[in-house]
Amino acid sequence: MSTEQSAVFEVLRTGPLALLQDGGRAGHAHLGVTASGAADRGSFVAANRLVGNQVGAAALETVFGGLDLRVLRTALVAVTGAPAIVTVTRPACDPFGLPAHPVAPLAGTGPSTGAVLAAGAVLAAEAGRTAVFTHPTDRSFVVFAGDTLHLGPPERGLRNYVAVRGGFAAAPTLGSRSTDVLSGLGPPPLAAGALFATARDTAAAHAPGSWPSADFVRPATRIPPAAETMRLSLLRGPRDDRFGEAGWRALLDAAWTTGSASNRIGVRLESSIAVAPLFAATGELPSEGMVAGAVQVPPNGQPVVFLRDHPVTGGYPVIGVLTEASIDRAAQLRPGDPVRFVDRTE
Repeated sequence: MSTEQSAVFEVLRTGPLALLQDGGRAGHAHLGVTASGAADRGSFVAANRLVGNQVGAAALETVFGGLDLRVLRTALVAVTGAPAIVTVTRPACDPFGLPAHPVAPLAGTGPSTGAVLAAGAVLAAEAGRTAVFTHPTDRSFVVFAGDTLHLGPPERGLRNYVAVRGGFAAAPTLGSRSTDVLSGLGPPPLAAGALFATARDTAAAHAPGSWPSADFVRPATRIPPAAETMRLSLLRGPRDDRFGEAGWRALLDAAWTTGSASNRIGVRLESSIAVAPLFAATGELPSEGMVAGAVQVPPNGQPVVFLRDHPVTGGYPVIGVLTEASIDRAAQLRPGDPVRFVDRTE
């Protein structure tokens, strides 16, 4: 959070849930703290790449869009993740879309660029119009003081990432600015009225890298059309022997549906599949260490796919573990989405 003088954005509306996330706080499992971090790592990395940030710079993670930000200072931003439309409303614009207020050159641009923008500001003030610009995801663009940025609901998928050049500033907890919804570590969820500066404005160690060479990247995480089934690749887990070959085949052959009780901790899957074929062995297991992507099967036979805020330990057997790319895809599942598991070794 920051003061009005140093802030780049003011939060006007958050949508269902908006969190600050970075690369996570790995290395603290012995303290009972999971790594957390961005749920869809591929989309998170792509957003920072588009604005030339260092790896792991903090970004905003949204659920179902609905985020509104008031821009207080000129900034380079990017939005990635689920396909959605970003709308920028700019007051008093000239026909070329230049802002109707004095602006300073963006970091990484020459003084001539700033001069052109300042000249355009005079024309824009005289025009006295309001312009609306739309941007698809997986692109970067410049916003100016006075703009309002609105992230609409995704047409498919669940989560988006908003990055700003310099990264969002927040006090780290155990070396990370990520919000862990299970443990409560990290910054609180975004709320209307919150002000954010960039990390480069508060600590030289977080200065961004070189100016990005592209303003577009291919979608980092493939989210299938609504009529298509999300396929999650996995390897056999440490307790697959407790299910037998019949249980493994049942997991792969079943048509699963994403349950409504899913969040950053895990995705609950549902099916009419019988519970009995999943178990070839009985008996309680002691609690064991858990990792992101673990597919745990409780007694009801309905799998739970652990995401980034998973518990450190669990007592139900893990039949399989997702690949890294499939963890990202699982983070984009919305309630009701169809899911199939695919054996990575086949």
